[in-house]
Amino acid sequence: MLDIAEELHRWVSQGREFAVATVVAVGGSAPRQPGAALAVDRDGTAIGSVSGGCVEGAVYELCQQALDDGKSVRERFGYSDEDAFAVGLTCGGVIDILVTPVRTDDPARPVFAAALAAAAEGAAAALARVTDGPGELLGLPLLVHPDGSRRGGLGGHPALDRTAAAEARALLDAGRTGPLAIGAEGSRCGRPIELLVESSVPPPRMIVFGAIDFAAALVRAGKFLGYRVTVCDARPVFATAARFPEADEIVVDWPHRYLAGTATDARTVLCVLTHDAKFDIPLLETALRLPVAYVGAMGSRRTHLDRDERLREVGLTDRERARLHSPIGLDLGARTPEETALSIAAEIVAVRRGGSGVPLTGAHTPIHHDSSGQPLATVA
Repeated sequence: MLDIAEELHRWVSQGREFAVATVVAVGGSAPRQPGAALAVDRDGTAIGSVSGGCVEGAVYELCQQALDDGKSVRERFGYSDEDAFAVGLTCGGVIDILVTPVRTDDPARPVFAAALAAAAEGAAAALARVTDGPGELLGLPLLVHPDGSRRGGLGGHPALDRTAAAEARALLDAGRTGPLAIGAEGSRCGRPIELLVESSVPPPRMIVFGAIDFAAALVRAGKFLGYRVTVCDARPVFATAARFPEADEIVVDWPHRYLAGTATDARTVLCVLTHDAKFDIPLLETALRLPVAYVGAMGSRRTHLDRDERLREVGLTDRERARLHSPIGLDLGARTPEETALSIAAEIVAVRRGGSGVPLTGAHTPIHHDSSGQPLATVA
């Protein structure tokens, strides 16, 4: 539900009652991943999506029912070709939906309100909800902050809240949303339970080094993908707001010095477009030793071979140098800055999601490579 937090936060502030349908588990070629949500208010206004249109009508009715009876419910939708009008997923996948009412008289409403406020403001927080377990626990929320403080509860033994909070913090640290299984011993309620943990985190960073025309196109692609984009160049005449109006931040500094002092994490992507050894080598010496998601560098294959030898000479190991994506991007035959930016963005997505980069036509690989639809951990 945090994927539509901004609008739901407004609904809460307006005192509106609503029900939220959230994808909590997927199988096969499902159109949306866990955390995707559809919300319906008392007036019948709907926002969001759980399937891209396949089962929205049926889920809409479940939301209205939940608003009326105040009960959470979990439903499964799969493929059906027996009846052309049957409710099902045409893609052949399976999705499990949790529908939770958020009414004004609901004791859990303040917990949901706090989670939505945090997500709407871009603050880090994790919302855990029971998606499978004893009926009285279904849909109950636990809000966990990065410092370990929490609000609400899952309605069971205090040990369940402690276990869930610890696991939710781990997912929050990684910026992940997904299901979590807790065994009977850990749940303290006599049976295993399943949770969905939704992480709200600030946008991941893309840092583009080199204020060239290709960088301007890559900034636009990065913003489209949801990154907070920084452009860094040591040359003030090129690193200007006029040249990069869509960048979130423009830094005039030596690239390696800036990278050494700025915050990065496991979601950060670094794109080195400077194409100049005096910038590239000290920068990549730092970048390839950071636990970031992606490091790519522009240049020809001859440039790459020369760069790789220079990096070896400054002490980078084979394993560290193997992390470098160079020449940067996928082979799309790109020529223009915009096409090159698309090539780089496509490679970043493929690395992030585990894709191969080969055409889907004629391939026999899964369309969706992200494993977030599977239980991320099982806690005893």
